[in-house]
Amino acid sequence: MSREYIPVSEIFEEWRKDPEDVAAYDALEEEFALAEALIRARAHADMTQEQVAKAMGTTQAAIARLESGRSMPSTRTLQRFAEATGTRLRVSFVPGKDTSKAPAKAKRPAARRKTAAKAGKAAAKRSSAA
Repeated sequence: MSREYIPVSEIFEEWRKDPEDVAAYDALEEEFALAEALIRARAHADMTQEQVAKAMGTTQAAIARLESGRSMPSTRTLQRFAEATGTRLRVSFVPGKDTSKAPAKAKRPAARRKTAAKAGKAAAKRSSAA
């Protein structure tokens, strides 16, 4: 029995034609970004899930759940994962796709700006007097 295979790239292009599919795919992108980073860190460390679990003091099943993208681990858990894989945890905020929804930069009231300026001048005087 002969079976015809369709390349994934062709299927992906077909999915991208439907706006609902595009929205669903884009929503999953962020959800799985963390899972991808965890898997990449473990692969870079050349470790199995079992080895990472042992280094973290947990089970292989817990590591599998982390890497599945279905859970939202705490920063403490992520830090332990980083230590187990010999990596550093770094969190960053990047502009979203639609930055028009970002709130305007908040300004401090004039009274607070003056108070902060006075505090800075006072600190400068103290350091120059020492």
